[in-house]
Amino acid sequence: MSVDLRDLDSDQLQAATAPRGPVAILAGAGTGKTRTITYRIAHLIDQGFASPGRVLAVTFTNRAAGEMRHRLGLMGIGGVQARTFHAAALRQLRYFWPQVAGDLPWRLIDNKFSLVGRAARSLGIATDTENIRDLLGEIEWAKATLIAPDGYAERAQNRKTPEPPDKVAEVYRRYEELKTTPEGIGLDFDDLLLHTAGALENSSAIAEEFREQYRTFVVDEYQDVTPLQQRVLDAWLGERDDLTVVGDANQTIYSFTGATPDYLLNFSRKYPHATVVKLQRDYRSTPQVTNLANEVIGKATGRVAGTRLKLQGMRPAGPDPEFDSYEDEPSEARAVAGRIRSLLDKGVPAHEIAVLYRINAQSATFEQALADAGIVYQVRGGEEFFQRAEIRQAISQLVRVAQIDGLAGGERLTKVVAAALAPLGLTDTEPEGAQARERWQSLKALAELSEELVVATPDLDLNGLLRKLQERAAAKHPPTMEGVTLASLHAAKGLEWDAVFLVGLTDGMLPITHAIKAGQEQIEEERRLFYVGVTRAREYLYHSYAKARQEGGRANRKRSRFLDGIVADPDAVTTSRRPRTQRCRVCGKPLETPTAKVLGRCEDCPSDAGEGVFEALRQWRLATATENQVPAYIVFTDATLMALAEAMPESLEEMLSVSGIGPVKVQNFGEEVLEVLEQFR
Repeated sequence: MSVDLRDLDSDQLQAATAPRGPVAILAGAGTGKTRTITYRIAHLIDQGFASPGRVLAVTFTNRAAGEMRHRLGLMGIGGVQARTFHAAALRQLRYFWPQVAGDLPWRLIDNKFSLVGRAARSLGIATDTENIRDLLGEIEWAKATLIAPDGYAERAQNRKTPEPPDKVAEVYRRYEELKTTPEGIGLDFDDLLLHTAGALENSSAIAEEFREQYRTFVVDEYQDVTPLQQRVLDAWLGERDDLTVVGDANQTIYSFTGATPDYLLNFSRKYPHATVVKLQRDYRSTPQVTNLANEVIGKATGRVAGTRLKLQGMRPAGPDPEFDSYEDEPSEARAVAGRIRSLLDKGVPAHEIAVLYRINAQSATFEQALADAGIVYQVRGGEEFFQRAEIRQAISQLVRVAQIDGLAGGERLTKVVAAALAPLGLTDTEPEGAQARERWQSLKALAELSEELVVATPDLDLNGLLRKLQERAAAKHPPTMEGVTLASLHAAKGLEWDAVFLVGLTDGMLPITHAIKAGQEQIEEERRLFYVGVTRAREYLYHSYAKARQEGGRANRKRSRFLDGIVADPDAVTTSRRPRTQRCRVCGKPLETPTAKVLGRCEDCPSDAGEGVFEALRQWRLATATENQVPAYIVFTDATLMALAEAMPESLEEMLSVSGIGPVKVQNFGEEVLEVLEQFR
């Protein structure tokens, strides 16, 4: 085997061919870090500096580990262990446990929630889902940062905790006690790391055996390493330094889990002879996107900012990023849906479009707007694909078919799969109705994934296909589904799309309120989160925010401070440019409230709507809302109905001039509204 390095640029080549020993690759978004570290592993093996079975590559997700194994496989390299920290520790602990604990039985705890609930209940602490989740998060943070129950209260004095720190410490202590039963000891995922490190630190025999097996280490996303994970890595290495780390401090967004970029930032201090390479050529995004990303991160302060990378967009020029403000969230969501419809009409695939927000609760308004516009979407971070009821049912059906005809292969196999899924709802055409359509989309995605796997492995039979699907499920690697993606900024890390909409960009949401209260360090992490969102876009990038939550609500929100100095604020009042004052068409006074601005008159000034028009529109709205199973205001607010009654538009074009009505509303309800108004002409 000979590794062809001609596909690498000069910086990637320097990283891939760096001498064996400590190497830090500072890789910006879209710069080809996975390609680079894959080629580095291959080059080390090709040159005889490492053997495949003695390389351990650590990633942060099963999907990333699977991708690395796949790429190495395409290069003809097998045997490299590519795993997450926890998966690697679990494998090692199972092997070494008899030497550590003899015959003491242990079990892996994969549901910590119930144990934390029992611990909280025993102390009289609230056990609602949100509080238990927050308590569990605190325990996980403490373990990741190597804090025992006795030390938690002191270390958590400046943290926002779900209960007083001493109470959380006691929940933590009782949780640890509850894991041990007469049947044996229970270990959670953090314990896997703790016990693995302990075994290597305290037993020279175990350490010697492990270090004989693994000689070369690669760690991806090194900016997200926790103190506990670093302790494991140090135990793996011992006195050796054959280590390659890859990371970008600008993308440090998980400090709430205990992650810290300090190990990346201090790498050349720990290893003075280390090779440090920067990857800054961004092959993902247009120069317009990378220029904005550089502006965003260029305003960062603090220690992380000292190592910032400056991205160079390598794609052809594209459209400039856009920035918009709206009176309220429904208006913002309708406008986003309208722009997405335009992109779809231009030929941008739905699965190449994403709407990203700070917290999951923001998705509802956008889900409604996309549904109203007839645009298929999927919410990332919701139920995992392979855990959906229809997919579990489908795989069970395939297992039953395999018992009869498990050797079906090739083109016949794809037909067998399609026939097995047909009774479950996989038809030739997409059905009507939201639930039926969602089920159909899942089954279609499974059928298409099966076909892809058959094409990739022509001799695959049904039993082999089921094994492949099981591997994909374990790696949490779902198929690509045709639909616009809705996701939080955290869930979007590591992903990319042709078009990205960054929505809800207000102070108090990005940066989020608790970060503002916590101080500048947390605000800077929120800036990095914004940077991650910007760098998800390949070509089209839209930013937006709403000044009020609901139609007619108080417009008291301010746009995100992260836009300051990047794009002018259209709502800012300056001596040179003041916003136009909207005045009542009846009395001429300035209009103050959002409702008055929709009406175009003071709320207490007389209306010129014809008798009965407003009430007829309300009756129509009630029927429409009931039929669509949505709140009435989602269709139109009272203020918008009154504005329609007063304007009496005679065409769809005239309706667009009525405040609060956009293209999506006209498309969905325009003809029906005109029919109601026609009765009063």
